[in-house]
Amino acid sequence: MRRSKLVGAGLLALGLAAAPAALAQAGYTPPKTSWGVPDLQGDWTNASITRMTRPAGIDTLVITSEQAKKLEDGDFNNIRTREELKPTDQSTGAPEKGKALPGVGNYNAVWVDPGAHVAVVNGELRSSWITEPANGKIPYKPGRGAARYEAPAAGTAAASAASRSYEGPESRSVGERCIVGFGNTGGPVMNNVLYNNTYQIVQSPDHAMILVEMVHDARIIPIVASKAEAKHDPSGIKKWLGDSVGWYEDNTLVVETKNVHPQQRSYVSEAGKMTERFTRTGDGVILYQFEIDDPEQYSQVWKGEMPMRTATGAVYEYACHEGNYGLLGILEGARQQERRGGKLELTADDEG
Repeated sequence: MRRSKLVGAGLLALGLAAAPAALAQAGYTPPKTSWGVPDLQGDWTNASITRMTRPAGIDTLVITSEQAKKLEDGDFNNIRTREELKPTDQSTGAPEKGKALPGVGNYNAVWVDPGAHVAVVNGELRSSWITEPANGKIPYKPGRGAARYEAPAAGTAAASAASRSYEGPESRSVGERCIVGFGNTGGPVMNNVLYNNTYQIVQSPDHAMILVEMVHDARIIPIVASKAEAKHDPSGIKKWLGDSVGWYEDNTLVVETKNVHPQQRSYVSEAGKMTERFTRTGDGVILYQFEIDDPEQYSQVWKGEMPMRTATGAVYEYACHEGNYGLLGILEGARQQERRGGKLELTADDEG
C-alpha cells in the first residue's frame, strides 16, 4: 500500500494519455539476460482504474481521452481521494459529545492504491482488460452467472466447501485465510485490485518466479525449451494458483497453467487452461496477455491484455494474518448463531 506508487504511476499514465503513441516504440529491442532470453526482471505494477470487464455506457475497447477523463473523474477512489485531501474545516469545532462520528469504512483513501487512471495498452486508452469477445464481457455459459462470484456447480468440491462455510478455519474463503491473494491478484488471471498491485519477477535459466505483493504469493514456473516439452503434474494434483510451465518464444515468456485448486475462485476452473504471454514492449513496460480456455464455464475462449509498468520502491511482505483476530471472531459468532437456531448462509463476499 504505497501512495508514492499511486502518484508516480498516475503521473506516468497522465502523460501517456496525452500522447499515447509514445508507447508504440517501433523496433524496440528488449534487454536480454546473460543466458540470452528476454529480461523481465524487476518490480512491476498493474494499478489502474481499468478493470477486467467494460463499464456501463462504453461500447468500445479503445476509448477517447474525453471518455477516459470522464471515467477517471467519476471513479470512486479518485473522488474520495480528492475529498480527503481537502483541509479540515476548522469552523465546525470539536465533535459533539455523545454523537456518533462520521463513518469512514475499512480504510480511508491514504491506505489504498488502486491506480488513478485508465490503462494505456500499445498506445491506446482501454476500457477493459478483455479484448475478446468484442463486448468486453466474460462469456459465461447460461446458468453459470454473470459475475466471477457465481455459485459453483452442485456436487463440486467448491460447492461442498461453500455449504460449510462457517464450519471451521479450513472452510473459510482462501483469501480470508491468506492462502492466496484477495481478488485474484496471483491468478489465474493476475488481476488488479484495491491495493498491493505489485509484482516482482526473477528469472534463472530453468525457472521464472513472480512474487505477488498481495498475500506474498509466489508463482514458481519451471522453464522448458518449447511448448512441445511442456509437461504438467497429473490432473489429480491441484495447486493453489494452478500448475504452471513456461517457455520462451522470441521475445516473449509464454506460461501455460492447468489444474487449479477447486477451492480457489479464479477465472479458471480445475478443468480449464490459461495461457499467459509476457513481452517487453518498451522501456519500463511489459505487455501481459492472457487467454482462457475453459469449456466448463464459458461459451468461448476469451482473451485480454494489460500493461505492467515499472514500480517504484521495493516489494514488501503483506503480513495477512499477523495478529489478526478476525477469523476467531467470525467462527465464534457462527457458533453463537447456531446456538440461537440461526441459519448460516454463504454470501458472495465469503468467497472473495
